[in-house]
Amino acid sequence: MVELVTFVVPESSRKQRLDQFLFERFSTLSRMYLREVVRDGFCEVNGRHENRGYELRPGDFVEVHVDTDRHATMRPEDLPIKIVFEDEHLLVIDKPSGMLVHPTVGVRSGTLLNALAHHLNPARTEGISEPLAVNRAGLVHRLDKDTSGLIVVAKEKRTHRILASHFQRKLIEKKYLAVVDGIPESSGIIELPIGRSEEERIWRVDESGKEATTVFKTLGSAGNYSLVELEPVTGRTNQLRIHLSAIGHPIVGDWKYGGSDHCRLCLHSSTLKFKHPADGRVLEFGSDVPEEFPRVASGGHRRPAP
Repeated sequence: MVELVTFVVPESSRKQRLDQFLFERFSTLSRMYLREVVRDGFCEVNGRHENRGYELRPGDFVEVHVDTDRHATMRPEDLPIKIVFEDEHLLVIDKPSGMLVHPTVGVRSGTLLNALAHHLNPARTEGISEPLAVNRAGLVHRLDKDTSGLIVVAKEKRTHRILASHFQRKLIEKKYLAVVDGIPESSGIIELPIGRSEEERIWRVDESGKEATTVFKTLGSAGNYSLVELEPVTGRTNQLRIHLSAIGHPIVGDWKYGGSDHCRLCLHSSTLKFKHPADGRVLEFGSDVPEEFPRVASGGHRRPAP
């Protein structure tokens, strides 16, 4: 069913592209479909049809006609995933490094959503060789392909709406562990704006970009490596990687931002804490340091069990 959905753009979305704004609010729908909605004139900003690259301003009024029951065609795949917690409302997954969260134009299989499509619809996928529309998990937040660790996924619309609101209001606690080059200060706050260089096609520190804040604590060091705990106050693209590189301590394995060579990016979503959307009880989940991290990360850094 096609519905008219409206939004007032918050300050946190200043200069955000229209398509990205829609992607974040309709994460159960395919990006291709949402781009078609904008292209075909079913989305207005302040009463005008704008293109998908339009940069939003706080207070802009967005109206979009969207089929919220439409599901992207996706092939369910029986892929191994580590489920930390599951009930009728949500799942918490411990994602491995190297797995995309959702399909892209160039990669249509092997993603977390492909795996969840199978997990949530096992009876419907038996013997099916053609792609089909399935019950979709709702992404509330994302992890980069090479980042491992905890991610929460909604199983129905109400849960998705509540969790998305909690993320936007910074009511959900997320912490990461990373092994970095060198020995940073014992703790600190990194406040450096982040923007996109259109010439280099890369996100980086940019005075004209959006404000970005990261809190860090050094947990230990060995040789030229240190284990740090990171709490992103804001959620900019590649924020943790950019900020650590900017202070001279890039993440080990981060070839893009100057980290030393390693078999993988040493960044791990280690802690998630939030109130359950259905009954309000506090849920806290933890994930141990991956075995592939350099030796400095092993021993004594265990995370709380759910």
